[in-house]
Amino acid sequence: MTMREKYAEYIRRQEETASAPLGRLWTNQEKRCIEPFKIFGNLYYVGDNWVCVHLIDTGEGLLLLDAGNCGATAMLIHSIWSLGFNPADVRWIILTHGHLDHFGAAVFMRNMFGSKIYLSEPDARMFKEKPELSLIQENPDVSCRLFEPDELIRDGDVKRFGNTEFTFRLVPGHTMGTVACFFDVTDGESIMRAGIYGGLGFNTLEKDYLIEIGDTEYKTRQIFLDSLAKVRDEHVDIFVYNHTDRKFMEKVKSMRENPGKNPFVDPSDWGRYLDEKRRALLAFMADPKNN
Repeated sequence: MTMREKYAEYIRRQEETASAPLGRLWTNQEKRCIEPFKIFGNLYYVGDNWVCVHLIDTGEGLLLLDAGNCGATAMLIHSIWSLGFNPADVRWIILTHGHLDHFGAAVFMRNMFGSKIYLSEPDARMFKEKPELSLIQENPDVSCRLFEPDELIRDGDVKRFGNTEFTFRLVPGHTMGTVACFFDVTDGESIMRAGIYGGLGFNTLEKDYLIEIGDTEYKTRQIFLDSLAKVRDEHVDIFVYNHTDRKFMEKVKSMRENPGKNPFVDPSDWGRYLDEKRRALLAFMADPKNN
């Protein structure tokens, strides 16, 4: 193949990626950039307007909750720097589940700065036995690869990172190793309980998806429902988002317009959000086109 032919093939692949159903997820990602901000105390937002990434200053190093989309690493590094932190101080990365839009920068951070990667045992096993379920093949960038975590997360684990203690609960459904995390954050005067439910999307509950992975009776949907109930009554003052939505963006706007009020501190958010998801899932399950 000549150089011109190789260039033509390169352009063809670019156009194919841009026109693919998920092409928008991998192209012009910088357009999703939003200004990072403090949520409360030592909890910060460093994600974009689609995938959430949170930073916690533990007093003995930085911790990231998720690592953004594959191909968005530079944007994440920029957000960390913009808040006055050094990315080299990220000691730990907790991945809420094993999909490519959440582990994007993890390997880079480990290779560059020595950050340790934490992933649930079921999703680490998925990487080895059913790697296609990570959805990594949807990404046209072949430099994005799967990996082995440094530490495994199991149901009920309690782990300390600097001055911050995390409690982990497995909440299978979105993936079999999706994790809910609960931890305290502080502004030096008040202590708030934060919680994140690691995966709330129904894309992995679609009929065709479940049939392809061998779940012809759609049992994963009931597993998801059971997981929502499992952590529904946890006390959470700050609901930590996994993906943005309209309510998240409204909170960001409100916080910037009214700096004296913090819409992210709302003890009713956690239960209300999970209840909304439960109702939506039941409706999804009852819809004939999904069965």
